Amino acid sequence: MILGLNLSLNAQMTKLKLLLGQWLANMTRKLKNNFYIYLAALFTVLVLLDATVFGVGLNMRDRAFDFMVKYRVIQPQADPDIIIVDINEASLHAFAKEFGSWPWSRQVMGEFVENIQTQKPKAIVFDILFSDADIFRPEGDEYFNEVISGAENTFFPILRLDISQDRESKLKFSQIPGLKLKDNTGNQDATFAAILPHFDGAIKANRLGTHNVYPDIDGIVREYRIYHDDYGWLLPSLPLVVGDYAQMNSFPLPQNMLINWRGKPFSYQYVPFNDVFTDLTSKVKKRPQNEFTNKIVIIGSTAPGLFDIKATAMDKQFPGVEILATAIDNVKNRDYLKVWRGKTPYILLSLLLIWLTTLAFYRSMDRDRFNTIFTSGQMGLLVLSYLAINFTNTYLDLTAPILWAVAFFGIAKIYALANDRALQRWLTFGVKSSDNKTLALVMPILLESSDPLNHDALSDVLLRKFKRQIELTSKTPSNIEVLHGTQGGIWGLFGDMVIVTWQFSDQKDEYVTAAKRDAQQLAEALPNLSHQLGLPASTIIRYSLHEGQLTHDSAAALASQWRALFAQAVIKLEQNDHESLKDLA
Repeated sequence: MILGLNLSLNAQMTKLKLLLGQWLANMTRKLKNNFYIYLAALFTVLVLLDATVFGVGLNMRDRAFDFMVKYRVIQPQADPDIIIVDINEASLHAFAKEFGSWPWSRQVMGEFVENIQTQKPKAIVFDILFSDADIFRPEGDEYFNEVISGAENTFFPILRLDISQDRESKLKFSQIPGLKLKDNTGNQDATFAAILPHFDGAIKANRLGTHNVYPDIDGIVREYRIYHDDYGWLLPSLPLVVGDYAQMNSFPLPQNMLINWRGKPFSYQYVPFNDVFTDLTSKVKKRPQNEFTNKIVIIGSTAPGLFDIKATAMDKQFPGVEILATAIDNVKNRDYLKVWRGKTPYILLSLLLIWLTTLAFYRSMDRDRFNTIFTSGQMGLLVLSYLAINFTNTYLDLTAPILWAVAFFGIAKIYALANDRALQRWLTFGVKSSDNKTLALVMPILLESSDPLNHDALSDVLLRKFKRQIELTSKTPSNIEVLHGTQGGIWGLFGDMVIVTWQFSDQKDEYVTAAKRDAQQLAEALPNLSHQLGLPASTIIRYSLHEGQLTHDSAAALASQWRALFAQAVIKLEQNDHESLKDLA
């Protein structure tokens, strides 16, 4: 019972495979290579939708960027003139008894600035937002304000709040010293939501800038907002004002700067705040007295309890103060990463790769050769992108376009292979498993050159294209093989030959008629196929048709019968030399 059920199931599966194969063959003959055009059109629509709506490609590009920038062989070095004075856990613990928990009295910061000025640092940058007054220690605030009022090299952050809060704010751009309208079209009385330093001594022209960090949609920091462009006002970032002050640059920068990371966290020179402060305020100095001379000193915190840790392309736990230091470094040295990215380049490059691949499939380019070219090309583009980010400050954003091309190539390749199997498989036309006899029709097609000097003019590529055209022309299940006349000795005399075979049942006249009609139509189409492929003018094409019977006694006997049929067909071909289909000599 079970055996019978399995046999029935196998028979049904075999029938389904045959039907699917015939359907694929028929679809191939109808669509021909136009399928690749339709597929490319579909991919074009998908690319446009992704660039404008979904943004899947953007995520692909970001992941590739993270990998390349993180594993660069040649990593740019951190600017030695940038030093981070770190309020770390050790500093918080060391000052807990004397100054209490964080935030400390502003007296501490005032003394730090006052004492470090003796070493004449280039700039003192606070990555600390002094947003409110210390109502319990007002004397510390007064002292700090007095110190920074007399210091022209101190820089303070502005926290830009969400633009949705701008209407409710009373703070005007015009109230910030040094800010100017971009042009006459700006709103002179525009307000914006932001938190400024509480101290009047910090509100100076070209000494204030935003220190907002805007992660991408996946929560990873890759860019730094160099300036905010709102209502006709340009609000600079802290890295912009500090970098320009330190280097006196005048080159324009992008609004969103792709950060050129210096390496993993703690790539810059870090010194503990408590060590530096203790030494600065002591009578006996142990640290070098020129340690901060002409340096950019950034005061910030890596203490986890102060929550200034961000995820970046380099590490999931990256100190916020080092992000600021890196951005200042990039602006100061103008070596931020330049990238060809955005919707337009993404669309153009993706479509270019897709349609070039389409052209190769449509023109039936030699598949082995094209596979090599395509694979090498995609790998070459990735290598080029990786080399560029190592040896230059340019990131070639090629990942998403490459992935689109690979996806297109994969589908097109599957279609081509599936249809090859459908067109080239050895199907038995109308034959049942119980039949002991079948008929076979063999059609050898010989391609020769009448010009002895051009005997080897028929390349392997041309022969494969010729075979493909035969596959598309044949209307019934057949098997098609190419025999190359490239052997040495007498075997080379056989020449280049294409063998087309049909195997079909003799139980119904319709099977016999269909197979012979297919062979005749193929024969009539040979001249046109030769012309379409542009075979050499000296090419001679000859063919013959030979029919025989096969008995399914054993595999060895069947093989012997096929060899005999092939030999008889070739002999008939030579005997019918006067029936040459075409002589282009």
